[in-house]
Amino acid sequence: MGSFSIWHWLIVLVIVMLVFGTKKLRNIGEDLGGAVKGFKQGMKDGSETAAPPAQQVGNLPDAHTIDAEAREKSKS
Repeated sequence: MGSFSIWHWLIVLVIVMLVFGTKKLRNIGEDLGGAVKGFKQGMKDGSETAAPPAQQVGNLPDAHTIDAEAREKSKS
């Protein structure tokens, strides 16, 4: 009684097909597959273009440099 037999699963499958229809189930499957494929592609692209945090921090300008440039512009 702990698990369903194959006949129980077949009956559930037939009821789901009658309720939703095969066309709608096919569309749901295609949408889900496309979403998973897009997610995998996005994860692959994101890991290739992302720079390590140490490089990103190293490329930031110094705060004192920005402050000095602002003072020079305000004096003019």
